[in-house]
Amino acid sequence: MADFIRASSRLRSAAAAVLLAGCVTMAWAGEPISVVYHLNEGLGQAQRAIGNIRNHLNAEPSTKIVVVTHGKGIDFLLEGAKNDQGQEFSAAVAELAGRGVEFSVCNNTLAGRSIPKDKVLMEAKVVPSGVAEIAKLQAEKHFAYLRP
Repeated sequence: MADFIRASSRLRSAAAAVLLAGCVTMAWAGEPISVVYHLNEGLGQAQRAIGNIRNHLNAEPSTKIVVVTHGKGIDFLLEGAKNDQGQEFSAAVAELAGRGVEFSVCNNTLAGRSIPKDKVLMEAKVVPSGVAEIAKLQAEKHFAYLRP
């Protein structure tokens, strides 16, 4: 009889776990994925990231994408920055912003490099700290992390 009670208890526990997993899956099903792209290496990384983000949105248009920059990663979000074909990044940034991509620039980097905030493209917002912003998006808002 004791074996029957233990087996019955295990079965109830397993059934509860399966039911809970199903509820969690249903809660996440259909939710758009949120992704933070981390850029800190300069114009080459930014150029790769723009291509990655376009491809990402073409495959999954409902994805929420936030690009967070610090260090040399902010350079493409400054007025006049050009890619290796001599085209200004501002057109690509505006196009992606029109598709819902958000861009963040680290204020610590701006201050450390003595770059005035008015040199940042209008599509980007300045955040106090790029790394703190990435951590917040991952920990509090459950963003997936990508670094092109």
